[in-house]
Amino acid sequence: MTINETLAQYSDWAFESAFAVLVLAFVLLVIQYASTRARAVQVREGAEEKELVAAGGTSGSDGTAATPGRVAEQPRRTLADRFGGMGYAVLVVGTVLLIASIVLRGLSTERFPLGNMYEFVAMACAATLLGGLVLMAKPAYRVLWVFMLVPVLILIFLAGTVLYADAAPVVPALRSFWLPIHVTVVSVGSGVFLISGVASLLFLLRIRYPKGAEGASVFGRLAERLPDALTLDRLAYKTTIIGFPLFGAGVILGAIWAEAAWGRFWGWDPKETVSFIAWVIYAAYLHARATSGWRDTKAAWINVAGFAAMLFNLFIINMVVSGLHSYAGLN
Repeated sequence: MTINETLAQYSDWAFESAFAVLVLAFVLLVIQYASTRARAVQVREGAEEKELVAAGGTSGSDGTAATPGRVAEQPRRTLADRFGGMGYAVLVVGTVLLIASIVLRGLSTERFPLGNMYEFVAMACAATLLGGLVLMAKPAYRVLWVFMLVPVLILIFLAGTVLYADAAPVVPALRSFWLPIHVTVVSVGSGVFLISGVASLLFLLRIRYPKGAEGASVFGRLAERLPDALTLDRLAYKTTIIGFPLFGAGVILGAIWAEAAWGRFWGWDPKETVSFIAWVIYAAYLHARATSGWRDTKAAWINVAGFAAMLFNLFIINMVVSGLHSYAGLN
């Protein structure tokens, strides 16, 4: 199997460009997030003015009477709107570049690009970004991208530095049709779980600092710009419902591949064990989410525990603990 060095170089450039573009998107969305409070004040003032106009009262600062039934002027786009729109557009470009880097890596090596940690993390981050663009398409969710991009940027940075691997063929054990099936499902499920975990963390923050307690601390000032707790809880639940069967299917497909490759479905390999534990934790979250008395903060903490187990499985198990998955360039 030959390596197309030109395509491999293009893949690396696309990956680096994606990181730079996503950093720019993050900066623009941070500006939007910081401007959200001023926008909320303007919206409230506009609503009060409309009430006065409808009632025939005064609407101007000079106390002049408004004409009853007069149509209020459409408000101009605020600073938050402009920066939010730019940030969202740049975010889409960064997502496209990251996906392009994955496709070019596969074309350069003539194999499915999921043979090492670098490629796995790139695929998981692409799944997070693409899933977020679909599941958080409503403008109300746009402020959440500030928090979603933090772990994504950290993972992309680690993938491009600590975890980077040159484009090369995989070892014979991975030359199987199970590779694109099993690892793709697991990586996509992991990417969706990242959205769910961040949503639950933000839900807990919103519960801790509800409206009226915004000025208590830095965390309170961050929380006041978030959507309401119910919206965040629904996002976490919706994404877990999507990620849970995907990740579970990945675990089952991995067991089938293990039987074909190693002659057994299950061998208590560290990677297998922690993946199964993480899946059970998410099952517990879904059960708690449907159980009276556990639906709010208790269920959210279980979801956060599942998110922590996924990160532990990705870094500690893959990079520190030796196991049967080590040959894949995972530690």
